[in-house]
Amino acid sequence: MNWYYVDQGKQAGPLDDAQFAELRASGQIREETLVWREGMANWQPCRDVQPGILPSAPAPPVMPTTPMAPALAPHDAVCIECGKMFAKDEMIQYGGNWVCAGCKPVFMQKLAEGARLNTSELRYAGFWIRFVAKFIDGFIIGLVVVVPMVIFALPFLMHRTPSAGSSPFRFGVDNSLHAAGDMPNLIGNLFGLLFQVIFVGINAIYAGFFVGKYGATPGKMACKLTVVDINGAKIGYGRAFGRGFAEILSRMICNIGYIIAAFDGQKRALHDHICSTRVVYKE
Repeated sequence: MNWYYVDQGKQAGPLDDAQFAELRASGQIREETLVWREGMANWQPCRDVQPGILPSAPAPPVMPTTPMAPALAPHDAVCIECGKMFAKDEMIQYGGNWVCAGCKPVFMQKLAEGARLNTSELRYAGFWIRFVAKFIDGFIIGLVVVVPMVIFALPFLMHRTPSAGSSPFRFGVDNSLHAAGDMPNLIGNLFGLLFQVIFVGINAIYAGFFVGKYGATPGKMACKLTVVDINGAKIGYGRAFGRGFAEILSRMICNIGYIIAAFDGQKRALHDHICSTRVVYKE
């Protein structure tokens, strides 16, 4: 059976039990959030309902193949500040949104200060703020990974070619001809290739871990950004790591995968298109 919930005054869902539990754990569905599933007589706060446990209710009438949640009563609305349901005659309306009496002072203060209101619209992060976030992440990875690797590789790079005036060839004990500079050059080339592979892999793992666990990398956190799905919900580890490795493709085509975010209506880079994600400002 599927779950439905009220998100900032709008019905969202359906969700299976696993998805419902994940949203509860992430805090997107709070204790006071109104929820409903087949077999329930009406919407109830999440604190009163547990996945797999339904309150006692009479058997519902024959339902359609895909049951839908009951619509909110015409005279009721959900407050965009606290997420609770009240009668409309006890609330004030601003645009298409409703605010309860208890939240009215906070709401009016936000209006007076020009602060952003709690609407359901996503604020997509533009190209330059994402560039700053990526620069911060690159700096962090550089300190942790690149600097130690360069220090380790420095001796190989310094001895990559034979010194001036020395013969590039020498004879071994078995009188066979050896190129004295071949081995350092080979080691240097292999290290350069290994460095690129490790750097790209660590970038992908770094992005996958932080986005999967916190919804954003440290660079995005510093810029108050987060990565979400098309509905504005936090993504899981699977999609986060997929997105991280999809960034490799954005780099391989001369970073064009990143540049297209400047021209996309929802500011999506190539890896966002591939994984159906969005980068938005964190509320």
